[in-house]
Amino acid sequence: MTICKVNASSLYTFDVWLYGDEHCMDKGKIIRRIQIPGSKSLYNLAKVIIDAFDFQFDHCFGFYDQLRDHRNCRKAFELFVDIGEEGRPGAKSVKKTKISQAFDSVGEKLIMLFDYGDGWQFNVELKEIRKGDMGTTKAVVLERIGKAPEQYPPCED
Repeated sequence: MTICKVNASSLYTFDVWLYGDEHCMDKGKIIRRIQIPGSKSLYNLAKVIIDAFDFQFDHCFGFYDQLRDHRNCRKAFELFVDIGEEGRPGAKSVKKTKISQAFDSVGEKLIMLFDYGDGWQFNVELKEIRKGDMGTTKAVVLERIGKAPEQYPPCED
């Protein structure tokens, strides 16, 4: 693992998996490895995650440092802050917060809760920070393991 001094061109690599597959041990694991510049916002990271799982980016979301109780966490970033709706007290913007501001060190995990109604929970773990080229501005899905579930499965009668 390469560790570098964090700067504007640093590239962040994340493993992202759906809650419930926390240990990624079974044959049906669903995981995406994503690389994105640390200068991008959490909003950009969320869009890449949702795209990587072939979901539609059509709901509010937030990032939290606690799995079980996202209302009582130390770190919270919500789209509600950006759209002027009431969210968790103390939550920060996902559009104004850079990835490098939200993630302090390799190994840190945040939960991305997407679609508060259906409650899709994505574990987002920072695996590596490395030096990038100043021209690197795009996010890349480095690896796709497993088939993502349908975001809107057919209703049963």
